[in-house]
Amino acid sequence: MQDLTTTSVTTAVLEQMQTTQDPRLREIMASLVRHLHDFARDVKLTPEEWLTAIGFLTRTGQACTPARQEFILLSDVLGLSALVNLLHDATAPELGTTSSLLGPFYRQDAPEVPLGGSIAARAKGPELLLYGQVTDTAGKPVPGALVQLWQTDATGWYDLQIEGGAETDMRGNVRCDAEGRYHVRTLRPLGYSIPLDGPVGELVRRQNRHGCRPAHIHFLIGAPGYRELVTALYLGDDPHIDSDTVFGVSAALVVNPQDHDPQSPMPGIPAVRYDFRLALATDTSSSRVGADPRQVLAA
Repeated sequence: MQDLTTTSVTTAVLEQMQTTQDPRLREIMASLVRHLHDFARDVKLTPEEWLTAIGFLTRTGQACTPARQEFILLSDVLGLSALVNLLHDATAPELGTTSSLLGPFYRQDAPEVPLGGSIAARAKGPELLLYGQVTDTAGKPVPGALVQLWQTDATGWYDLQIEGGAETDMRGNVRCDAEGRYHVRTLRPLGYSIPLDGPVGELVRRQNRHGCRPAHIHFLIGAPGYRELVTALYLGDDPHIDSDTVFGVSAALVVNPQDHDPQSPMPGIPAVRYDFRLALATDTSSSRVGADPRQVLAA
């Protein structure tokens, strides 16, 4: 037995974890311990500060419900979700459409919507048409690709934030035609503040951040043999387009609705055309940094 020091304690922990049979788990945990210990030494973490952090993480877990995922929100505001997305994109064998964040409001059981239908079941507001084509990276159509969409209503709320998500609205799944084309009606989304009534919101306020996301529409697009695409389109006239509090905006994903689009399949509705490119799949790993909140609780 040796008395531990501020440096030897790290070695002792790493040595004890060497019996971990799963090589990837052993690699991840060893790196996590090294970085956590280096962090604590770097900031000279005090017992009081560490207990405060434990309390924060405890409250974050307690805030999670089947309709709310506070830990995904924490990952988002720390930029960790964006980083994991970028790392995952770098593994793609070919360049598809730029990815973005799944966010904490995804729901896996959205209703099917026919081509030309609307994902607005009850919400009211200015209508918007989304249309385009899903292709592979060479421009070949991907017939029957499934396009999942979800967004806020015209007042800036997701259905999961209204009455605990009792009703499904402003989300839907549309199937592309034989040429990979889609068109679906929705409402113009509104930028919004992330939930500030929980521990993550408290942290954001203490950092004097505005906590706002620019108006956007989420997409999750997939087809057999292709890499699942998680992305979003952002409205370019939103005041927070350059300061997204969860770091999801990329220049390639910024759009501006056209009031009179001569190519629109449904004239008379302000329209956004966006063509999505899917990369070929090389494995079965997921592109989703997040999940339906009910799935996370059930895991």
